[in-house]
This record gives sequence, C-alpha cells and structure tokens, in this order.
Amino acid sequence: MPNSQALSLVQRLPEGPLDIVGDIHGEIAALEQLLAHLGYDAQGHHPEGRRLVFVGDFCDRGPDSPAVLRLIMPMLASGQALGVLGNHEINLLREDAKDGSGWFFDSRRASDEPKYGPFARLSKDDAAAMLTQLGRLPIALERDDLRVVHAAWRAPQIAMASMAPAGDVRSTYDRYEDQAAEQARTSRVLQRMAEEREHWPHSLEDAQQRPPFLRAHSERELGKAMVNPLKVLTTGVECECRTPFYAGGKWRFVQRVAWWNEYAEAPAVIVGHYWRRLLAGDAAAHGPQAENLFGHTGPLAWHGLRGNVFCVDYSVGARWAARRNGEEPGRRFKLAAMRWPERQLVFDDGVQVATEGFGVAANAHAGA
Repeated sequence: MPNSQALSLVQRLPEGPLDIVGDIHGEIAALEQLLAHLGYDAQGHHPEGRRLVFVGDFCDRGPDSPAVLRLIMPMLASGQALGVLGNHEINLLREDAKDGSGWFFDSRRASDEPKYGPFARLSKDDAAAMLTQLGRLPIALERDDLRVVHAAWRAPQIAMASMAPAGDVRSTYDRYEDQAAEQARTSRVLQRMAEEREHWPHSLEDAQQRPPFLRAHSERELGKAMVNPLKVLTTGVECECRTPFYAGGKWRFVQRVAWWNEYAEAPAVIVGHYWRRLLAGDAAAHGPQAENLFGHTGPLAWHGLRGNVFCVDYSVGARWAARRNGEEPGRRFKLAAMRWPERQLVFDDGVQVATEGFGVAANAHAGA
C-alpha cells in the first residue's frame, strides 16, 4: 500500500481482532445492546483489545440519530473505533436532504414525521462539529486479509478514491457530480426528464402512484452512478430496470447489481447497505431488488465469486415500519456485527451464530 494512504479516502485497517457493525440508522437502543453483547464499554474499549469498525449509515429513519452520533463520534475521534462513510452521511455532508433525514434537515421534518416520527432532532449548535467530524472519515478501509466499504469494492473506483485526500470528501464528491451533470447537459437528459414529468406529473415519492418506465430518469441515475466513483463505493453498482420499484422513499428506475459475483480478489470484503434478511422467506424490507441480490443466498452465507463477500446489514433501518404496523421491531429487523477473524455474527438481542460457506464459490450465479 502507498505510504500516502493514511492521508487518502482509502485508509488502513488496524491489525488484530475486529467487530464490524452494520448499518445503524438511528436505532440507538439496538446499538447500545449490541455493543454490550460484544463486550465494549461506552468509550469503545474492549477488555480483550478488540476494535470496532462501522460500515456507515449511522443515521436517518430511526428514532434517535443524534444519540447514535453522540455515542459513536467520540470513539472515532479518539481512534478507538474506525468507520467508513455511508451514503446517508454523504447526503448530510452535501446538504442533500433525503427521505428519513428530518432529524437534521428542517425541509424534511414535516414530510418525515407521519412516516418515521417521533424522532429526536439534532441541536443546531451541534450540527457544525458533527459534520466536520463526519467529513474526516474515509470511504474504505483495508488490510491484507480484509476490506471494509459501505456498498461496493470495485478496483477502479477504489483507485480513484485513493487519490483523493482525506477530509475533502464533499468537494471530491461534488466534483464528480459536476462531471455527471456536464454529461447530462450534453445529452439533454434533463430536458427529456422534464418532458417525462409532463406526461407523469405525480411525485416519485408517492408510493401509491406507480410510474411507467421513465427512460430519461433511468439514464440520469445511471450516468451519475457511472461517473462518480465515491457514489459507486457508497451506493453500489447499478443497471437499468425496466420495471420501476419503490425503495428508499421513491420510485427507482435502476437496480443494484450483485457486484460480488465478479469480485475475484483474495481479501474478504464486508459491506452494509443492502438490507439483508435474517428470516428465510421473509418479505424484502427495502424493495424487490433484494431478491436479485440475495434471493438464492442463505441469510448467514458468504456470497460472491469466491465466497468472500458478506453483507452485515440485517435491515435494522426498517424498524420504523415495524413500529408503525404494531409489530415487535426486533423480530425481523436486526443490528449485527461480524467478529473477525472468527467470522461469527453477533446480533443486538445477544444471539451469536457462525457464518456459512466462507471461501466457497456457491451462489455465484445469483443476482447476475
């Protein structure tokens, strides 16, 4: 690894045993319970010298994103724990208000309250310091045997992120978005999107109004995904989807691709982001794309071309829906951590299970 890596958006994982925590999404109770079961104190210290690593998406949708950040940020600042940025932190840094971020953005508060409320809001006095600290986090972490990234480990995009300086993620991200916007201007895609909206005037956040396939909208989403390497690493690889589906608060015209079926390198990769399901046969928590990604992969199985990629996101971010529906939130939607090198999962309810099929190239055809 280059000597300058510590100063880039791809940084070094420490040696020794790790506990890699999945997407949290403002679920403070689940996080506190999980850390207790893992054996950590409130400062992130472990009696056996283990280290915490967070895969991103600390916030949004859950009841108390500020409390999650208040717990995690001191651990990260001290270096006791490590973490990478998820797409939800990127949205905060770019002042890009999205569904579920009403705890932070005033513009989302009214629309989010009926869906996600009640939720704690961040004090204005705390916002600047929190953003500054988030802006110092890397996009990816690696060592010889293990890699951690929020959504996708793709060599070309990792190489580009390695060239970007740490602490400058917003300007780097914005620069690539500007390139995508220039491509959109050249292809007149924004004008074509406006024409599509004339024929389909409904909000794409309205789950009750299923749109037809909107070609220009799909082209725009794909263009942004292809141009911006930081977006690929934090939101995944996508392709056109002719059958629109509702996920993440809006209708989508592109779908995620199981990039791990092409990942041929030796180091294991642990990601979050993909709303995995623990209960076999359970309905997808975040759109039908889950079938394309995990439909033929067991809930505890490693996946990919070499059986060395694992998604540790067990959909705790959907607990808001369980509460709204009168369901026990923790029955289907879990917060999990991967113990490495043991390859053992620990859940927020204290259940511990071994993962399956590490190094076995099973299910490589799924999600292709």
